[in-house]
Amino acid sequence: MSCLTLTTVILQVICPDSSGLVSELSGWVAKHGGNIRHADHHTDSDAQLFLSRIEWDLEGFTLKKESIAPAAKSLASQLGGEARLSFSDELPRVAIFASKQNHCLLDLLWRTHSGELPMNISLVIGNHLDNEKICSDFGVPFRYIPVNFENKLISEKRMLALLVEYKIDLVVLAKYMQILTGNFLTEFPTIINIHHSFLPAFKGAQPYHRAWERGVKLIGATAHYVTEDLDDGPIIEQAIEHISHRDEIDDLIRKGRDLERIALARALRLHLKRQVIIYRGRTAVFA
Repeated sequence: MSCLTLTTVILQVICPDSSGLVSELSGWVAKHGGNIRHADHHTDSDAQLFLSRIEWDLEGFTLKKESIAPAAKSLASQLGGEARLSFSDELPRVAIFASKQNHCLLDLLWRTHSGELPMNISLVIGNHLDNEKICSDFGVPFRYIPVNFENKLISEKRMLALLVEYKIDLVVLAKYMQILTGNFLTEFPTIINIHHSFLPAFKGAQPYHRAWERGVKLIGATAHYVTEDLDDGPIIEQAIEHISHRDEIDDLIRKGRDLERIALARALRLHLKRQVIIYRGRTAVFA
């Protein structure tokens, strides 16, 4: 069997910083026969926090699979911190929210279909019918839920019910162009969004128009986790492109679409590979 197909265990730990933590964690894996593939660590001196991501082969590990998570959490508790454990063969069930624009949706459908993104796209929710056929072509369920100011709360309740029905683990806003309410985020907080600017610059609507008016020489796209503060969630990935004085607004939008696809796909892959740790309203990305 190729090593590429072997299941790995991924442990993420956040705890107060102290000496000997790398040895403590790697020693625990070694004690149970684990062959470490990757080990990444970071110390935030200001917060006095230690962050770690360790990945090792499940095969040969002496603890039973169902016993690893409780044991890892017990170890993290002894260190005064928290642990999150996952397995590489667990594919999250993902729902994509989309509007009329389909470049990000198409890109994610294709990358998932080709095996590039380790996830199952279990559902697409659209507030327009434009992307129904695209989803049908890829064999993905599409649900049309129109949203306006008057029906927003009712629509969100329908969305939340669908997320439960389809057992969704992660929501991706692929140019959804709607602001989710705080109530929705409380019920389902694990959401990744793509914003068409190099945040924190040009938050909100029409960032390419405002960037063109300012005569910027770089534009960007930002993939980030969603919080109640608009376009202010922890950043996962960003992509940039140079702009010339010859570029018009349509050129910025065209270049921006490429950036949006790239940034969102990269961010999703990092999230799916459990290479992102959120702390203090920001992220540590072990790429």
